[in-house]
Amino acid sequence: MNVAVLFSGGKDSTMALYYALEAKEDVKYLLSMKSRNDESYMFHVPNIHLTDLLSEAFDIPIISVETDGIKEEELKDLRHAFENLKSLGVEAIYTGALYSQYQKSRIEKLCDEVGLVAISPYWHVNELEYMRKIVSLGFKIVICGVAAWGLDESWLGRVIDDDAIDELVEIHDKYYVDLAFEGGEAETLAIDGPIFKKRIKILKDKKEWNHDSGVYIIKEAVLEEK
Repeated sequence: MNVAVLFSGGKDSTMALYYALEAKEDVKYLLSMKSRNDESYMFHVPNIHLTDLLSEAFDIPIISVETDGIKEEELKDLRHAFENLKSLGVEAIYTGALYSQYQKSRIEKLCDEVGLVAISPYWHVNELEYMRKIVSLGFKIVICGVAAWGLDESWLGRVIDDDAIDELVEIHDKYYVDLAFEGGEAETLAIDGPIFKKRIKILKDKKEWNHDSGVYIIKEAVLEEK
């Protein structure tokens, strides 16, 4: 099918893209919803500005749509984006939804109204196996936001590897942090992996920490050859 991927640059939408490509789908576009609201219920925010660079890294065109990120109102912007994709010949939307019924149900409803198929290939995946798979496939995932007990400032900018996952298991056992961050415990950004034609090189960054949460902001980045 001709498909598009709802894409934030995080691990889950990157894995949805990986799945679509492995399934030999014709990925026509990435769709990036850029929210002006840091507390958006639907859309990933930290480092969303890098989706354009990631589009170049994958060599897949991107459609970027700005939204005020107001609860429920932001769905109108998403619907318009879906209608646009439908007019461009897209037949299905891939998403990185894992367990969030709030996001998945609304995306499916909009797709149904517009006449698109919604596909969430990792829905209800075993989260520990999923995280291990991301690492074993060779994806380089950076943590760019944390907001949970057990995740301190040292996690900002950290690359997820097997050691990090081992630590997450310990934190999960103590604080019940979701291993795949589905409760909003952390946000991520993919900067390299098997579907990258070029990797992201971070040139300037900064950490912002506020009591028990923080963000890792990439201020400047470029593509480099692999």
